[in-house]
Parts: sequence; C-alpha cells; structure tokens
Amino acid sequence: MSVDIAVVPVAGAGTRMLPLTKSQPKEMLSIARKTVVQYVVEELANSGIKKLLFVTGRGKNAIENHFDPDVNLVNSLRMAGKEELLQELDFERLPMEYFYTRQHTPLGLGHAVLCSRSFVGDQSFSLALGDSILGLHGTSTAMARMKSVFEEEQADAVLAFEEVSLENVHRYGIAAPKKQSGDIIELEDMVEKPCGEKAPSRFAASARYIFKPRIFEYLQNTKPGKGGEIQLTDAISALCRDGGKVLGVVLPPVDRRFDIGNFDSYYRTFVEFALSDPEYGPSLRSFVKELVGEGEEPSCS
Repeated sequence: MSVDIAVVPVAGAGTRMLPLTKSQPKEMLSIARKTVVQYVVEELANSGIKKLLFVTGRGKNAIENHFDPDVNLVNSLRMAGKEELLQELDFERLPMEYFYTRQHTPLGLGHAVLCSRSFVGDQSFSLALGDSILGLHGTSTAMARMKSVFEEEQADAVLAFEEVSLENVHRYGIAAPKKQSGDIIELEDMVEKPCGEKAPSRFAASARYIFKPRIFEYLQNTKPGKGGEIQLTDAISALCRDGGKVLGVVLPPVDRRFDIGNFDSYYRTFVEFALSDPEYGPSLRSFVKELVGEGEEPSCS
C-alpha cells in the first residue's frame, strides 16, 4: 500500500531563537517568500501525501490559520483588483487534508510521534520535521525516493541521511551502517549525538522518515533519556537490534537540509533562498556585493 499519510511535529518551543519565537512558532518564520512549514507541506504534497497530521503545542495556532482557506482575504484581493496576488495563495488548494493534535507535555520528538498513534492506526506513514527544509526552495524529491525504497524493499523504516563533518556528528542521530549500496544504507544501529571520535559514521539523520506502525511499540517502550525526553533515535536503535529492516537513503547535495533551529542557520538559509529568488535575487545580490565591498580596491593607507 502506498504511503499517503504524513506526521509533522511542530510542538517545539524554539527557545534557541528567542525573542523571535516568543509569540510565533519557529515553523512560521519566513524564509524568503514562504514560511518554513509551507516549504515542508508543499514538498510532502508533491510526494503524494494526502493526509497530514500536525502535532502541535501551545502557541502554534498560526500554523492552523496559515493552511486554512481565507475566503475574506481572497474576496478582498479581488475587490481591490489584485488578482495577480491570488496565485500566492495556491498552497491553500493543495490536494491534502489537514489534521491537528496536541503534544500537551514537551517530552521530545519520540513522544511527539507517539501522539500520532491513534491517527495513524495500522498504516505506514511519513514523518517530516516541521523546522527543516530539504533542497533549495523545498524542491527536494527525497521523500518520493524514500517511499519507493520503502515499498520495494518491504522495509520497517527508511530514513534520510546527510553526510556531515566529523565536528558536527555530535548534533545528530548518526547511522551505524551494516552495508551500503549506492545511495542506500542498511543500518545495524543508530547512535544519538555521539562524540566525534566515537561516531560510527558521518551519516546524520536528516528530518525525513518513513515507518511501519510497529515503531509505535518501540516508542511506547523507550525510556526517557537526557532532559526526560523520549528519543526517536533510541526507538529506531531498538528496532535495528530486534532485526528490523531499517534502511537509509543518502541525500544528494541538491537535497541538502536547511535546519531552521538556530540563528546562524536561519540567517544563512534566508540569504541563500533570497539570493536565488528569480525576481528579486539579482538586485539583492548587487546590494550585498556593494554592502560587503566586493570588488573594492585595497586601501593604500
């Protein structure tokens, strides 16, 4: 059966981006012309997802409002003769149903996924982190590739991986590969945020997953770790140790991850997306060159 359900956790508080996230979800921050989570949803729609469950938390109502059709806004634009702006609302008409549930207590990503259990039921599902964009302007086809691998290999789970520097492995869940063939990794285990010298590889989990529903059993039995949180990586590790077929798809450079989790990555992502805007990018690029003094002759003083 084709995977047509996705779960998108958006309950995180975004504390590393205060005060920007004090009154708005980090998933609703703008990256050039769109919000972070809109890129994610459009990517999922393009991969064939028909039903999407947001796992939300306190203060996340803006996400629900964003994807609700706004009839008053449409009528206002038409009355004002601004028909050309209506295409900016095309995302409201994506062929997708939206559902929402709350993670009442912030107990980590694994717990957020567990909150989707009654919605998912006995079906396989995709998982996409709502604060990470894959590919410039969210044009990644990685999820479609993952779905193909998941179905052809009859896997229990398929994860997206990106190769990171040794200095950065401590930031991610890292794959312990059993073997690799092309862009497909068969996992022996997963390790959550290992020290560089102890990392089994440099393949970092990259915000996109597909699971059979048996993952819920492992999440249910996963004990809270650091900070009292239930780690998704720990549940995947247990699935691997029990002989589950867990595969990884290594992302090509064109599908690299833009993680909107701190100001450094947020600034860099915004600048890169804005500079590549077909309408405003060229003039912005000229402005930036002038701003940083590119091409100026060195001073003789």
